[in-house]
Amino acid sequence: QVQLVESGGGLVQAGDSLRLSCAASGRTFSDYAMAWFRQAPGKEREFVARITRSGSSTRYANSVKGRFTVSRDNAKNTVYLQMNSLKPEDTAVYYCAASQFITTADGRYDYWGQGTQVTVSS
Repeated sequence: QVQLVESGGGLVQAGDSLRLSCAASGRTFSDYAMAWFRQAPGKEREFVARITRSGSSTRYANSVKGRFTVSRDNAKNTVYLQMNSLKPEDTAVYYCAASQFITTADGRYDYWGQGTQVTVSS
């Protein structure tokens, strides 16, 4: 089992920045690829970013490319999502997830955090 706890969400204005953190416990953190997903009210959950076990490779949704950066610190068992130039359409609950596969498909992620709310006002 892997337990994931997100933090860092909040209410910001358009153009501001936030950094989300996801702390993992349980099994060996570096054994898992990690990802961030988000779900806005009335919408399906969508992929945001993912990072490989070592952190050597990342991938982003087109909607956040160039604004968001995913990173991880395996010594601290933590994955981060730096969000810059936030837009109102980034408003959502953000979830981190862990998988043994390098994938953007949420169905392949076995472990999920409880989510953290990000609200961007215009």
